[in-house]
Amino acid sequence: MIIPTNLEGLASYVNDGEKTVFFFTAEWCGDCRFIQPFLPEIEGENPDYRFIQVDRDAYLDLAKEWDIYGIPSLVVLEKGQEIGRLVNRDRKTKSQINEFLASIREKGSVK
Repeated sequence: MIIPTNLEGLASYVNDGEKTVFFFTAEWCGDCRFIQPFLPEIEGENPDYRFIQVDRDAYLDLAKEWDIYGIPSLVVLEKGQEIGRLVNRDRKTKSQINEFLASIREKGSVK
């Protein structure tokens, strides 16, 4: 999991060609802490995605711009285009996240 230290670093992952999962979280979020131990496994099971952890509180303007009002939430970009989102305030399980990523994989890549 990549954890950017500034907005410029975070922005560098938006427009490149890789499928990138932006995982919005916060330290105080119980549902975020619930899924945190499973993230290395999720990353290992989805090697075709790059994972970026985004502290929603540190990047609040970005979260607002991307309509992230509930966490944990995931937004997937490829070549600067959104190709999937699992955005709500509900707790997410490992299987829900893997199913979400599999559904994006089935749709194919951005041309």
